[in-house]
Amino acid sequence: MDRRNIIVCFFALAALAMLVFLSGICLGSVDIPLLEAIKSLFSSNDTNALHSAIVLEFRLPRTVTAAFAGAALAVSGLMMQTVFRNPLADPFVLGVNSGASLGVAIALLALGPGGIVLASQTPLTGSLLVVVAATLGAGASLVLILMLSSRVDVMSLLILGLMISYGVSSIVSILIYYSMADRLQVFFSWSFGNFGAVTLEQLGLFVPIVLAGLIGATLLVKRLDAFLLGERYAKTLGVNIGGSRLAMLGCASLLAGVVTGFCGPIGFIGIAAPHICRYLFKTSEHRVLLPGAILMGGLIGLVADLLARAPGLEATLPLNSVTALIGVPVIITALLKQRNYQRIFGG
Repeated sequence: MDRRNIIVCFFALAALAMLVFLSGICLGSVDIPLLEAIKSLFSSNDTNALHSAIVLEFRLPRTVTAAFAGAALAVSGLMMQTVFRNPLADPFVLGVNSGASLGVAIALLALGPGGIVLASQTPLTGSLLVVVAATLGAGASLVLILMLSSRVDVMSLLILGLMISYGVSSIVSILIYYSMADRLQVFFSWSFGNFGAVTLEQLGLFVPIVLAGLIGATLLVKRLDAFLLGERYAKTLGVNIGGSRLAMLGCASLLAGVVTGFCGPIGFIGIAAPHICRYLFKTSEHRVLLPGAILMGGLIGLVADLLARAPGLEATLPLNSVTALIGVPVIITALLKQRNYQRIFGG
């Protein structure tokens, strides 16, 4: 795709994301006119008090979280697919989300009352505890997958990722079995996955961490392109293989861990967004794919959140059910086009 068409695609994605963002603020169990919603963002004096409270306390944090979480998961998935040279790699499939869940389970359940006290003292203290635990768990899973990736082929790695997920889930189940009811309530409310779990106060911690991860990923663009051609070729270009791999996986685990920590385990966005970007931009260059993944991931997150809230209804659909409807067709398509992806990833 030429430069002009790439720019057009970027503007189209940005415009569509902004449209869905505004829809997320306006639509819900209570519909709010667009102009009134916009006024509520800048001044609450000239607007309906109820509408202003709905926008500022509930819908704005939720839509901002959906956009940033989707972007973070998309970039994390893109980096994992490149590092492992595996078109089906993402935080959910490779067991990274399960590792993050184990970290949170240990923090909230195995630490006993101390974990619950820290988690309930203030919103920011609780968020920081969960995020650190989730990031460490995600990083541990990635290190384990990396150690196994040099010994098995692409499909075997996916099976190992699933087995790791099952194994970790069994450990979490044991922790749940021996935990008290008050600890379980905190863990279960987190484990369902929900963009609405992040408050306006917590956005001050969530957004900067995600931005730091996205900036770190942007600085690794050239190394990602080199890795896509193979580690031997990257080494001839002077790339520090060990250090680069560690930086990429650290960045990917930070992005996946912070989203999982704040929002709970969310699947399929990390695998769907990179493949849609490759199809849309017709390229494997990360200087195009990475910003494209940020926009596409944010868009998918916003759409999934809007569908989960079922505008006009009081019920809220499970978030992972909606993301699965988006991600599963992409996985099936990737499997059917495996030969094309083997050419892209050098398989």
